[in-house]
Amino acid sequence: MTTTPQVNPVLRTPPASPAAAAAYFSASLAFHADASDVASVLTAAAAEGTDPGFVLVDTRSTASWDQGHVPGAVHLPTALIPERAEELLDRSVPVVTYCWGPGCNGATRAALALAERGFRVKEMLGGFEYWVREGFAYETWEGPAERAADPLTAPVDTGDCGC
Repeated sequence: MTTTPQVNPVLRTPPASPAAAAAYFSASLAFHADASDVASVLTAAAAEGTDPGFVLVDTRSTASWDQGHVPGAVHLPTALIPERAEELLDRSVPVVTYCWGPGCNGATRAALALAERGFRVKEMLGGFEYWVREGFAYETWEGPAERAADPLTAPVDTGDCGC
């Protein structure tokens, strides 16, 4: 009786070469920023009275914006980018888009629409969901709000995850 060797599902498709992996991950970082890094830069810029070097754009509907958004973000729903991007954004300033969260590709669609119009753009990974889950302050139509950090998404005792 012969047995069929087990196929390792992780390695069924072998890893890319180190050079290909470096190119891929480098490119990924050119297109994405995470909520923690965005929060860190915005917090430092506010404390120092400096420019963060980018503008954060919430691409969701007005009802979603009212429910909660990142303080200081510009509200520009994806559907309005063709008619409003020029008046709200400066092409010389990089843009970081966000939407609801990892289950939503609205920030990706908005980033594409902005890039097609000549803006330099990144997408904030995790969106508004991870902004809130990591314990960062946000604003609603009722005013400022904040929740405790979710220990599954952010360190509870320190602001630095060590990533």
